[in-house]
Amino acid sequence: MPVVPGNASTSFAAGRTHTVVVMDHRAQVREFLVSRRERISPAQAGLPAYGGNRRVKGLRREEVALLAGVSIDYYVRMERGNLAGASDAVLDGIAGALQLDEAERAHLFDLARAAQPTPPRKRRTKTSGVTDGIQQVLDAITDAPAWVRNARHDMLAANRMARALYVPLFADPRRPVNNARFVYLDPAARDFFADWDRAADDIAAMLRSEAGRNPHDKQLIELIGELSTRSEDFRVRWAAHDVRFHRTGHKRLRHPVVGVLDVDFEAMEFPAHPGLTLLVYTAAAATPAADNLKLLASWAATAEQAGELPAYA
Repeated sequence: MPVVPGNASTSFAAGRTHTVVVMDHRAQVREFLVSRRERISPAQAGLPAYGGNRRVKGLRREEVALLAGVSIDYYVRMERGNLAGASDAVLDGIAGALQLDEAERAHLFDLARAAQPTPPRKRRTKTSGVTDGIQQVLDAITDAPAWVRNARHDMLAANRMARALYVPLFADPRRPVNNARFVYLDPAARDFFADWDRAADDIAAMLRSEAGRNPHDKQLIELIGELSTRSEDFRVRWAAHDVRFHRTGHKRLRHPVVGVLDVDFEAMEFPAHPGLTLLVYTAAAATPAADNLKLLASWAATAEQAGELPAYA
């Protein structure tokens, strides 16, 4: 079974019909901390830069230790991948020294939790299907695309507008359809997402965050392995160790029927259904995007009556 090259934090072995991925937790910790340290200059950290020829990129380990209020030996141990026993106060110190944003700080704490000798009970993540109540919520949203995904970016449920919007995604015969596979493995995604690079960055960063939260999720590991073996674009982004939240923002989509859609999105989690996220796309009133959403609604109704609207399951 040949080995597929990847970054040092993940080993990939690909066979003819399946991909096996082994996540190296210590390497993930090491590469995340090193990548964050290397991006910060002494000036950004408020430190004097002695001499003009620094041999390291960004901060030195001893400078991070100084800023975090820990010993150099302790920080070196952490950067070698050992977060076991690190207190919240120490992690906060490291997060401050490395100027981590909210998503990066959460990722560091997730990595630390996974490093404990007796990991806490894993959060149960719904992997397929949704409740009737969630589907009723989706169906009640009639003027905007709304859909539910899990942390692996499987589309588990959608209203009529969302199924009409994501027609190119449903060209994949596998169910549930997966937005990460679509972005990286389907050439149609580069036409559908006007800013494909941003979409690709977001997907990789969100999957990296989820791998920190749920490092033993077999289906997630298999998805990462598939993307890594089939997409150089994914491998590059995965190796960057970037993480981010995806709670609100703007998308420009090119729909094959109604044309360009400039939409705002909001992402909301279900407290009663851990792991599921509701996404709703809207447009400001009296804008071309709002008009195109109305056109999409009209086309969706016609397509559904004709039996041409794709099913998500």
